[in-house]
Amino acid sequence: MSLAGIRILDLTRLLPGPFCSMLLADMGADVVKVEEPRGGDYMRWYPPLLESGQSSLFNAINRNKRSLTLNLKADAGRSLFVELAARADVVLEGNRPGVMDRLGLGWAELQKANPKLVMCAITGFGQTGPWAGRAGHDLNYMALAGALSLNARRGEAPHPLAVQVADIGAGAQGAATAILGALLSVARGGEGRFLDVSMTDGALSWLAVPLAQLQAEGHRIDRGMYRLTGRYACYRVYETADGRFFSVGALEPKFWQALCEVLGRPDLVAAQYAEGEEQDALHEQMETIFAGRSRDAWEKALGGGELCCEPVLELAEVARHPQMAARERIQVRPTGLEIAPAVRFLADWRRREAPGLGEHSAELLGEVGVDGARLGELRAAGVV
Repeated sequence: MSLAGIRILDLTRLLPGPFCSMLLADMGADVVKVEEPRGGDYMRWYPPLLESGQSSLFNAINRNKRSLTLNLKADAGRSLFVELAARADVVLEGNRPGVMDRLGLGWAELQKANPKLVMCAITGFGQTGPWAGRAGHDLNYMALAGALSLNARRGEAPHPLAVQVADIGAGAQGAATAILGALLSVARGGEGRFLDVSMTDGALSWLAVPLAQLQAEGHRIDRGMYRLTGRYACYRVYETADGRFFSVGALEPKFWQALCEVLGRPDLVAAQYAEGEEQDALHEQMETIFAGRSRDAWEKALGGGELCCEPVLELAEVARHPQMAARERIQVRPTGLEIAPAVRFLADWRRREAPGLGEHSAELLGEVGVDGARLGELRAAGVV
């Protein structure tokens, strides 16, 4: 699995686009971050900052990339970008619809320079529709997609998710998948194409199961009453005696039966998918059971591989978990904490640390004929 030889010009900032290009860089693509000379990606300066003055958050999602500073509001900057795009395979951008066109760097112009180019635009609401130009963040996309309404217990208000699901799942990973498909098409002789990636659309696509339930049952389902949001006692989180939590995912009958037997409560097996008062009573009994021991005591008691029960770990505990440690998922480096790629495709996947702002400008612009003297002129003019 390698994207060696594929070059991606990444104009994005903050989270969705940079996470997307990191996934592709980890697979071997040459990702060039094209950044505004006076500050670059805003994430560079978000605390906590390292001794280098660069954010550990930026470093966490920008490994294996090179950085080029280029002022796209200047004629010379735009001209250089078109030359670079003519040699690239992908342009990734995250501006609101119309911004690239106003710069003279929209799909129509870049396609003329490179008919095989794949251009991917990640936006909150997509390139069309009444909300296309609207500002937003992950919380808003999840809210409009209907996903946020599911993140609540019975009778309580929805609350924000701690992980940016629309940004990373729908925006970053969705875009990466679309880019890979488009690159494959080009490799098979097809023309380049424009990819319209909406984070709201992506979040909505993940709701196929709860939307199917809603359609089939024909009535509004109360918060906390979908099959995976607390409706059944066999699939939820319980508080333990020490104020910590334990997850129970015994959804299939065989896992539920095995759990009830370990708990010494075979009488609960038949009530797994009961409704109404019987299911409410089952919830109460399970709450009482789990409140009787500490989280770690439950981990020892339910440590078998056929129960689908695991402790709810705090973030500070994750790196020490034996499964994470065995697969070497998390490492702490001088440039900050690093999580290895989710797919183990190469033993020696790592190539370079996150770049400094403009660190590779000279070598990248040298490819399009910019020598040292010209580079000095461009820097003096604020183009680079």
